[in-house]
Amino acid sequence: MMFAMTSDFLTVPGGRIYYEIRGTGPLLLISQSGEGDAGRSVDLVDRLQDAYTVITYDRRGLSRSTIDDPDAGVSVRQHADDVHRLLAHLTDQPVLMLGQSLGASIGLHLAVEHPGQLSLLIAHEPVSPWLLPAAERDRHRAELAELRALYLDEGLAAAFEEVPRVLGITKDAEPGLTPQPMDARRRANFDFFLRHDFTAVIEDELDFPGCPAPILPAAGLTTPHSVFDHKCAVALAELLGTELVRLPGGHNGNTSHPRAYAARLREVLGATAGAR
Repeated sequence: MMFAMTSDFLTVPGGRIYYEIRGTGPLLLISQSGEGDAGRSVDLVDRLQDAYTVITYDRRGLSRSTIDDPDAGVSVRQHADDVHRLLAHLTDQPVLMLGQSLGASIGLHLAVEHPGQLSLLIAHEPVSPWLLPAAERDRHRAELAELRALYLDEGLAAAFEEVPRVLGITKDAEPGLTPQPMDARRRANFDFFLRHDFTAVIEDELDFPGCPAPILPAAGLTTPHSVFDHKCAVALAELLGTELVRLPGGHNGNTSHPRAYAARLREVLGATAGAR
């Protein structure tokens, strides 16, 4: 069964955020990874909308969301403040949140700074080097800086050769996925992601006092254990003293394996709801 989609804009300090809502049931915010905008998770949302009211959005700087001063850049804290304001605009109750990669890093900031807005955060492989020991943290920040420099010097094609290796993105995928063509909008999104969001991740810091809101660290079943985002998920689980939830696919399993990912996500959310 398909549900009607509603969309709107929310004015935030320094910009405007576009968001979409579809489905029925408890509110579930999906904070997407990489250059993904509100429509990037469409195949996953299609398989969740009968049980959850799913909120997706364009991060500031992507697609329909705008920044008053694009050259000013952005921080992970600003991204989290946008989510805080969006949720405050939509509800006065805590919501479920699925954070993917950068979306998971955003969720960690939200969990610390506005824990009352989250009933649960599933943090899938946060790109948060601050979680790692000093030597590894510095090494992986340098790795991201080198990848950003490669993009600025040689362009998107060169960066595409390295992004999967650095983040552990696998090429296998379920059949019949909604096409996501590399059009002008998506290229612009990649430019903002690599130019500005990479800097935000490199510079990000968070005083993480423990578990201010319920958090489930998660990692992809096929993500290489050597990549820094998988290490961040493991470090978060160790910090919280909890088990790492395994989800289908790799770092991008929500878009590459949406059927299996949605089925596993329903199990996890159902089990967690029963425990609360």
